[in-house]
Amino acid sequence: MKVRRPFLIGLLLSIAGVALSQPAAKTEKPATASVAAIQGVWRAEADGLPAVTLVVSDEGGSLNGAIMFYFHVREAVDKPYRSTPGLPEPIFNLKFDGESLTFQVSHRRAHPPRTLSDPPVTMHLKLIAANAAGQAQGELTNLSERSPAAIMVKSDY
Repeated sequence: MKVRRPFLIGLLLSIAGVALSQPAAKTEKPATASVAAIQGVWRAEADGLPAVTLVVSDEGGSLNGAIMFYFHVREAVDKPYRSTPGLPEPIFNLKFDGESLTFQVSHRRAHPPRTLSDPPVTMHLKLIAANAAGQAQGELTNLSERSPAAIMVKSDY
């Protein structure tokens, strides 16, 4: 199976594995008026295929959520790429200042066994202008790797 390396280098380095049942970490209580700007489901595509999904919610006054990255693979050079979802990973240490969200995600389970000792990856979602359809947009970057930004589009749950 041939894997698109440029795409995977940026995304797979920041992928984290499974931990669906971990409780969310406590975060600073953000200003209520601005929380609505970040809450929701954020999605990014690459080459017309799903690339990353981020869910952010306000549960009892503290932000929490999860992130899931997708692998882009193809069976052979002459076959089209397809998108395969990874496993969701909870995000923690969320900080929202009204314009951007910074958070961390575990990298231990991203590519075991070589990543089992990896520290968390720091991500940053900066809110940007709405797209032509009026949907909120953001730029998601991996601050740990200084990877190119993925353009995220927000939808309500």
